[in-house]
Amino acid sequence: MGVQSPHGGGGRVRRATMNDVAARAQVSLKTVSRVVNGDAGVVEGTRRRVLDAISQLGFRRNDSARQLRIGRAAEIGLLVEDVGDPFYSTVTRAVERVAAANDCLLFTGSCDDDPERERKLALALCARRVDGLLIVPASADHAYLASELDSGLPVVFIDRPPVNLDTDAVLADNVGGARSAVAHLIAAGHRRIGFVGDDPDIYTARRRLLGFRQEMAAHGLDVDEAWIAVGEPGAGRLRRHAERLRDKLEQLLDGPAAVTALFTGNNRITTQVLRELALRDADAGAVLPRPALVGFDDFEFADLVTPGVTVVAQDPAALGRTAAALLFERLAGLTEPARQVVLPTRLVVRGSGELPPPA
Repeated sequence: MGVQSPHGGGGRVRRATMNDVAARAQVSLKTVSRVVNGDAGVVEGTRRRVLDAISQLGFRRNDSARQLRIGRAAEIGLLVEDVGDPFYSTVTRAVERVAAANDCLLFTGSCDDDPERERKLALALCARRVDGLLIVPASADHAYLASELDSGLPVVFIDRPPVNLDTDAVLADNVGGARSAVAHLIAAGHRRIGFVGDDPDIYTARRRLLGFRQEMAAHGLDVDEAWIAVGEPGAGRLRRHAERLRDKLEQLLDGPAAVTALFTGNNRITTQVLRELALRDADAGAVLPRPALVGFDDFEFADLVTPGVTVVAQDPAALGRTAAALLFERLAGLTEPARQVVLPTRLVVRGSGELPPPA
């Protein structure tokens, strides 16, 4: 039978806990534990009441939690967009450290931002009977995990929230971070600010574009849609975006709706923009005036170029560490409703975001 699930509505049930069995049988949690583990010393009538409650509720012992308590290795899975990306490798390393501290094995996989690959990898890990799952999602529908969640598998989402699934998630403050970037450029005197971002169907890209629009509106500044360049959906979108970036930058910087500053939506796009600006100089045979630039996400060597790149830094290690901690709380028996944790970002000033507009 189970009991009403804290992970979703619509009549779905969650896996019953020993607390539920204790309440149904009107005995202590310790008594239920002794019956479940086959300990002696429980009178027959009490033992029968506990077994009847177990049968009525469909209770199954949480072997994951038991393994953690007695020091045997459990297994968890982690799916990210690309384990080779520095952002996600930092997330992975943080999760790995928490797993190791809990004597737990970690299996990782890359989804390449492909919803079907995500689904196949997630269900493959479930088929291996992993004890918990962490996902940086690509899919726009995670109902395929509902039965796994109802059977007691803890799932925590990282960087992007689940869709059609009520479970824990750890996110960065994408809107707030984007607003701080735009506010910084406005404070430097810029009024014509361009946004170069990823496919807005992606949660993080959509939220950062929203923050850009909100901050411009808060300062009474209209946004010309020609100032916005975003990627297209589908496999290979990053490659296609990079191939078209030079034309987009030419339109943004030299076209009829030229901007004086750019806000870039993630670290890969920021580095692509820097590369195209350098190629632009090479083609001109001179160093051309640079737009002010603030990028979302820090990246290696951002402080070594000239000028250093001002960024909105999130903390991928904290994302991974916090998500893993939430997962292990669930493995230890926590049954409260799904939680969403939003981690702050910070503006790192290095020079590119402080360039003034042309006189």
